[in-house]
Amino acid sequence: MATTTMNVSLPESMKAFIDERLSGDGYGTASEYVRELVRADQKRRETEKLEKLLLERVQSGAEVEFDIAEVRKELAKRLSK
Repeated sequence: MATTTMNVSLPESMKAFIDERLSGDGYGTASEYVRELVRADQKRRETEKLEKLLLERVQSGAEVEFDIAEVRKELAKRLSK
């Protein structure tokens, strides 16, 4: 996977918060911490998108059958990206 450099300006209070996370939560670098935050946001957004699609199908009034095992499998696949 290719990486790129990105500079981010933060107020001192946020930098201090990140420094606390680095020492307390086992992150080696600020980059590791930020990558974890971005991955968590990506998963959250993907979950929201899937929930919206499911809700739209249910509210459409159309007869829809779900195999819960398949839904869980698809959700796990999307969350692992």
